[in-house]
Amino acid sequence: MENTVNIFLFGKKYTVPDHLTIMTAMEYAGYQLVRGCGCRNGFCGACATIYRIKGQQELKACLACQTKVEDNMYVATLPFFPLVKQVYDIEKVNTKEAVMMQLYPEIYSCIGCNACTKACTQSLNVMQYIAYAQRGDFEKCAEESFDCVMCGVCSSRCPAGISHPQVAMLARRINGKYLAPKSAHLEDRVQEIKDGTFEELIEALMNKPIDEIKELYNTREIEK
Repeated sequence: MENTVNIFLFGKKYTVPDHLTIMTAMEYAGYQLVRGCGCRNGFCGACATIYRIKGQQELKACLACQTKVEDNMYVATLPFFPLVKQVYDIEKVNTKEAVMMQLYPEIYSCIGCNACTKACTQSLNVMQYIAYAQRGDFEKCAEESFDCVMCGVCSSRCPAGISHPQVAMLARRINGKYLAPKSAHLEDRVQEIKDGTFEELIEALMNKPIDEIKELYNTREIEK
């Protein structure tokens, strides 16, 4: 017999094996996941989830695909969080601090509570990268927020209403477009793709059996 735990999904009690993630436990319980399941490996941010353990006051946030179930866990998934996403043309965006004031002025209302950092499913220092954005230090903001998966949990806990992932995305785009050194070999490869250089190779790969594709992938030469 497998070791089992009791969990509550949307208020209903289920008994599931204790080695499952929240996501696989939902499927074990009979839920068909058609959204909020994404990559299933902890990188896409689609499965933002909040939960509380019975008898504890703390409300916790996580990604359902990488968090194991616990006994008496009450779970509620967040299919998406309504972040504020401003529209801009990256070709016309300037690299001055004023761009944040124009597009995301709410970052200057940050009260330094650090709730965003505590809630982050990737353990990022969210409040710090917002501070970099406030100062117009987009390179540091981009670096600090690099592993953001856009799940929006940080914003769900913010009393100032900051859309942290969108602020970070703007900083990374500015950094990549205007501040980071150009990558000549990457530009060459992109041009080769546009020219159709690899279409024949891709077509040949698509016609191979899946087992052969897996073998080619596992034995591929990895550039240093």
